[in-house]
Amino acid sequence: MSSKIKIYHNPSCGTSRNTLELIRNSGQEPEIIEYLKNPPNKAELLDLIKNSGLSTREVLRKNVDPYIELKLDEPHWANHELIDFMLEYPILINRPFVVTELGTKLCRPSEIVLDILSDPQLKPFSKEDGEIIIDQNLKRVK
Repeated sequence: MSSKIKIYHNPSCGTSRNTLELIRNSGQEPEIIEYLKNPPNKAELLDLIKNSGLSTREVLRKNVDPYIELKLDEPHWANHELIDFMLEYPILINRPFVVTELGTKLCRPSEIVLDILSDPQLKPFSKEDGEIIIDQNLKRVK
């Protein structure tokens, strides 16, 4: 059995739901952190960003009200300020982040999670929209 998997999840997000189901399709039940209800603290958020190899701006959600209202697209915002905004408004944190023994990824698109799962997929898998990710031969299509 693999070590613990964590997913920073938003159940109303299709990408997040697909990612969770891909994890479950490997036979694992992850620790599910509904980050809008239980946001990461500053150290956890900094670790997610650092360990994912992404920049602070790359993990910002851009199509949400706080991003637009605060004009976070303006270049004068420093990373520490953007982190503070994500802590104050967790909706600004892009999702889903997944942490496994093989690494940390922002799983957009959801099939990126396959890169950090140590266990194989157990059955064919299609996303909610019907896009095939794991075919009938249990081979990754995307």
